[in-house]
Amino acid sequence: MTQSIPVSWSTAEATVSQAPVQPEKLSNYDLILHCQAGLRPDRAAFAELLRRYQSHVDKILYHLAPDWQDRADLAQEVWIRVYRNIKRLQEPVKFRGWLSRIATNLFYDELRKRKRVSHPLSLDAPRLMDDGEMDWEIASDNPSPDEDMTTREFYEQLHEAIADL
Repeated sequence: MTQSIPVSWSTAEATVSQAPVQPEKLSNYDLILHCQAGLRPDRAAFAELLRRYQSHVDKILYHLAPDWQDRADLAQEVWIRVYRNIKRLQEPVKFRGWLSRIATNLFYDELRKRKRVSHPLSLDAPRLMDDGEMDWEIASDNPSPDEDMTTREFYEQLHEAIADL
C-alpha cells in the first residue's frame, strides 16, 4: 500500500532552489558566480571569498614589500577593487590570478605615488652620507666663536708683524 503524491518538476525545482545555500559549502567557482549575480555582490558569498583568499593577498603584498607598515591598508584597497569589479571577471576559474594581478598593480601604483611625493627634509635629523651620519651645517651671518677667535688671533699676529717692520 504505497501512496503516491503527485508533484510536478517545476514545484520540486522551486522548493530546491529557494533553499539558501551556505557560502562555506560552495566551491570557489560557485562563490564567484554568486558574487557576479545581481546588481551588487552577495555579501555572504563575498565575505567567504575574502576569508578564503585574504592570506593569499597578504602573502603577495608581504613578498612585494616586507617592510611596509601600511600593507593592511593596501590589502583593504585590493578587496575594495575586487568588490567593485568582480562582474568584469570573464572566467571565474582564473579568480586567483586576477586577484594576484590586482594586488600587484595596486602595489606598483602605490610605489609610483610614493616616488612622486617628496618627503620634507628635517634640519634636525642627521643626514646619511656614504661614510656615516653628518649633522646639517647651516650657514650663519655671524661667525662661530671658533672662527671669531681664529680671525682675532690672525689679525693680532699680522699687526705685530707690521709693527716689527
